[in-house]
Amino acid sequence: MSFSALWTYQKERFPLAQTMPLLAVFSAASLTVSAELSGRDLPSYGAYIAGFIVALMLFFQMRVCDEYKDLEDDTRYRPERPIPRGLVSLRQIITLGLASLPIAAFATWTWHPPALWLLALVWAWLAAMTAEFGAPEWLKARPVLYLLSHMLIMPLIDLLLTGFEWLPAGSAANGLWLFLALSFVNGCVLEIGRKLWAPEAEITGVDTYSRLWGPRKAALVWSACVLLSFALLLAVCQATGALWVGLMFGGFGAALCLSAAAKYVKNPTPEAQKQLDTLAGLWVFDCYAIAGFAPLVLRML
Repeated sequence: MSFSALWTYQKERFPLAQTMPLLAVFSAASLTVSAELSGRDLPSYGAYIAGFIVALMLFFQMRVCDEYKDLEDDTRYRPERPIPRGLVSLRQIITLGLASLPIAAFATWTWHPPALWLLALVWAWLAAMTAEFGAPEWLKARPVLYLLSHMLIMPLIDLLLTGFEWLPAGSAANGLWLFLALSFVNGCVLEIGRKLWAPEAEITGVDTYSRLWGPRKAALVWSACVLLSFALLLAVCQATGALWVGLMFGGFGAALCLSAAAKYVKNPTPEAQKQLDTLAGLWVFDCYAIAGFAPLVLRML
């Protein structure tokens, strides 16, 4: 596999320019929120470095698993994707995924070896997801259950990342569940947001929520997830003493999302589809930036 082919693959299927900033904020916020909720000092920079490396490796592993389980559908319905069109092979991508396993394990072990059991828990759930929990047809026939079961990996990843702070300290904060719930709902915001398509963009054989529920209902469900995410963000901010920051900046972001959803319902064009996809990512970035860094900024003022 040439470097140019690998570079093209990452731009199309795992764009580092977008993924790395989001994961840097996500992993840093996880550690910071865990410390803020418990009233402890922030961990050293080593925890943040290890957390980012682990997050990056895990999300790449999720992409590799998706490539494996979706190859048949991609070959049939989306032959333009890198693996079906022959840019890279599934074997090569799986090899890279396997190579990322010891990197994640080493980063975890280097910071705090007991956190390896949390990493193993994430891997176990990822393996179960890849196998569609042993019932692929049954699960795919129940798209809501499919979504919820797959998004559970988000709080598990966050449990691992926050564990880089609370495991060495001996205990997790009582309010940590709020942040884990925020990660679960944000996963739904991302997943639904990227599958709200314009009618002319729908592809035969490709499941989207806009096709499943219709553009109006799908946009309403997505909006409800954004509002629930906003409520959880405010709860986290209340616990860390940054409520007004969450209200101001989170409220602005939520308003943008709801406005875009209304625009999509009124006229579900490819432009409206792209805007929702973009705003889903920006909303999640906004949530973690506010939750993780607002308390620190307030203390500096």
